[in-house]
Amino acid sequence: MIGKLFSKGSVACLIVLLILVIDQIIKIEVKTGMFLHESIRVTDWFFIYFIENEGMAYGMTFINKLVLTLFRVLAVIVIGIYLYRQIRKGARWGYVVCLSMLLAGAGGNIIDCLCYGQVFSASTNDAIAQFVPWGDGYAPVFYGKVVDMFYFPIIDTYLPDWLPIWGGDHFIFFSPIFNFADSSISVSVVALLLFFRRELGGISASKEEKKEGEESVGNEDGEKSEETQLQE
Repeated sequence: MIGKLFSKGSVACLIVLLILVIDQIIKIEVKTGMFLHESIRVTDWFFIYFIENEGMAYGMTFINKLVLTLFRVLAVIVIGIYLYRQIRKGARWGYVVCLSMLLAGAGGNIIDCLCYGQVFSASTNDAIAQFVPWGDGYAPVFYGKVVDMFYFPIIDTYLPDWLPIWGGDHFIFFSPIFNFADSSISVSVVALLLFFRRELGGISASKEEKKEGEESVGNEDGEKSEETQLQE
């Protein structure tokens, strides 16, 4: 009974659910309690700064919003299928945990894109968002904005005047504003690259083996076709 309760599949589901719940609680509290671009100082190097973005993690934007949302949905499906297969194959606990965090982080931002535009009024510098009936929100499905709030300006200063080109410019070290889902993605990716390169290498190796197998089958078919023609 205990073994089933704490199986890798159960733990993976629990991690995904926990991260999604925490992420959404934070986002909803910020969205329904703060004006857009409002800032709350926690320490000199940590602020709760409410912004919204239409792009990728940490506010990056370089592709169409609809394409980005559909890509996210596809990525979550692929990661989910891969995670399920790894659990079935008996992958290491750490690998399962990292994949679960990656899946949950991607899923958390998808919820914003799919649902927030439907259930919230618009956040502005003068108005705090409110819950509205489904479909009466500020944007269509797939076009909701992602809520970000964690801001860590660890170094906030002005560069010395004697510095060429940038002298006197305002400088902030680590200026991205992100959310809990983004941090889950970042932590999982770093952990995967540091501790699970063998598993990640297995992904590319399996792709190469599959390609080689397809080429081998194609060559065999070609040889058989040539033999048939010679016999005729």
